[in-house]
Amino acid sequence: MAKEIGTLVIFGAGGDLTKRLLLPGLGQLVDSGRSEDFALLGVGQGAMSNAAWRSRVEKSFASSGATGATARALAAKSEYHRADVTSHADLEAILARCTGTPAFYFALPPRVTIAACRALAKVDLPDGTVFGLEKPFGTDLASAAALNRQLVKIIPEQQIHRVDHFLGKSTVLNLLGLRFANRILEPVWNSNNIESVEIVFDEQLGLEGRAGYYDRAGALVDMIQSHLLLVMALVAMEAPSSVGAEDLRGSMAQVLRATSVFGGRAADASRRARYTAGTVKGRKLPSYIREEGVDARNRTETLAEVVLSVNNWRWAGVPFTLRSGKALAAQRKEIIVTFKDVPHLPTGFAGMPGPAALRISLSPDDIRLDLNINGQGDPFTIDRVVLSTEFGAGELEPYGEVLSGMLSNDPTLSVRADEIEECWRIVEPVLAAWKRDAVTLDTYPAGSGGPASWRRSLR
Repeated sequence: MAKEIGTLVIFGAGGDLTKRLLLPGLGQLVDSGRSEDFALLGVGQGAMSNAAWRSRVEKSFASSGATGATARALAAKSEYHRADVTSHADLEAILARCTGTPAFYFALPPRVTIAACRALAKVDLPDGTVFGLEKPFGTDLASAAALNRQLVKIIPEQQIHRVDHFLGKSTVLNLLGLRFANRILEPVWNSNNIESVEIVFDEQLGLEGRAGYYDRAGALVDMIQSHLLLVMALVAMEAPSSVGAEDLRGSMAQVLRATSVFGGRAADASRRARYTAGTVKGRKLPSYIREEGVDARNRTETLAEVVLSVNNWRWAGVPFTLRSGKALAAQRKEIIVTFKDVPHLPTGFAGMPGPAALRISLSPDDIRLDLNINGQGDPFTIDRVVLSTEFGAGELEPYGEVLSGMLSNDPTLSVRADEIEECWRIVEPVLAAWKRDAVTLDTYPAGSGGPASWRRSLR
């Protein structure tokens, strides 16, 4: 039985991720009444008084609407500790300040997380200690595998929560409910009826001061290697026997093990680009290489696209295109399942609008299904209509959901070690092709739809 968490320790408490995402999610969770009472300890390298830290916590809580008495009480008693999390002695001092069973959240760059875990291996941690690790997990397949081996030397796998906020409960359950609770969809969810699947996460935001992390990662590692591959696994997996942690994660891992670059040639199945100066929604952006903190020698891409295949009976031959980019004209966060056209239309009908598609939006959460029907006025003309509805909203924002799982030690929404390693394995050939410049680094003006040469499908 899981032990009740007494203290949540946030490593990287002074960072942007903690302020912008982690603390607002925590405030929502606390105000919802779904968590037990615990203490909050922020840890960072920079100097910060307890008063300044508490003010930061209060403001972050308030940004998500968490202004209730429980959230205010947690903020008022929270503390900040300056420490080097890669130092064994400093970690001992942090542990001494914890009450009850600790949960450590690593809101840190991957290299610092790896070093901190090496130091934690020398610390005598209480039974039931829980880890929450922010993506990316490692910097490549070898480092991810090494980190996984290091982690299980410290605590059991079931107490390790690799956080991917794209797997917030509402996203997971919406996709599973849509697929497996509708007999009309599941029988056609295969290569006999589906032409292609696209998972797109295009943003209008630029770098937004994240050069320290993003310029070493790029769009492929930041979005496709983690978030979008896991969403793809939910779209493509076989029905799990339950939505329990092991059944669900096992089905996702099975899909990832079957996934590889489409056609086997990474240079042909991928493309990359980065933005130049332009205007997005009336806001002028400099060229990416002129952004503060960017090193042009890194040749970092801000737009990436990869075509993959899931090599199993259900999906053989179906291209899965994963794309993500920054500073684009339109915000698109959706899954597009395009069905094959009908094999024959009776003679006499005209105006067939082409293959239908099911669009599942990730923000806002809704679905739209194309339907071909007889046209108004002329019944011999086929017109396109769209059926649409919204998914039910989740009780919490994604970070609130993943923190809830971590603090209750429910790993359903966390990513298992083998899933992490499979995600790195899938993108490694692409990273290698890009490193040897086998794929051109294209450019596109900020505020455009991408490079002009990309108007033709990579498939």
